[in-house]
Amino acid sequence: MNLMELEVERQSNPVDMIEYVASNNDWSFERSGEDEIAMTVEGRWTDYHVSFSWMEEFEALHLGCAFDIKVPDIRVNEVVKLLSAINGQVLMGHFDLWRQEDVVIFRQSLLLAGGAEPTNRQVEVLLSSALDTCEAYFQAFQFVVWSGMDATKAMEAVLFETVGEA
Repeated sequence: MNLMELEVERQSNPVDMIEYVASNNDWSFERSGEDEIAMTVEGRWTDYHVSFSWMEEFEALHLGCAFDIKVPDIRVNEVVKLLSAINGQVLMGHFDLWRQEDVVIFRQSLLLAGGAEPTNRQVEVLLSSALDTCEAYFQAFQFVVWSGMDATKAMEAVLFETVGEA
């Protein structure tokens, strides 16, 4: 018997916990199906379109966080370089270029193998870490896509830390 063939009876759909957390935080959301929920979260730089999907086959709760920045064909190669540089810095999750829509998306999954149920704290941390990561690098994508900056300079610009107050 293959380990992947073991059947585990789940107490609830993990997306139910996302809905619970969203309701408790007064976040507006749309439950588009039994295994998917979507919401828009206001950030410092832009609004983020967040979706959670339960992937039964992998026993994983997938988070996708996209933002409105269309990548023109002429900037795709530089955005790919930027993705590589950023993903080398990110501890959890990763950025992708979703070519169907030419948008950048941050993806991360919470593995819930063996019937594990997500806690509200895990859901909150999953969402907040994704948003923090998007906020940290959003301007780098703007620099590359809209300003024509190269990936290395864009990374240097967003990783620049100031000390003290003016």
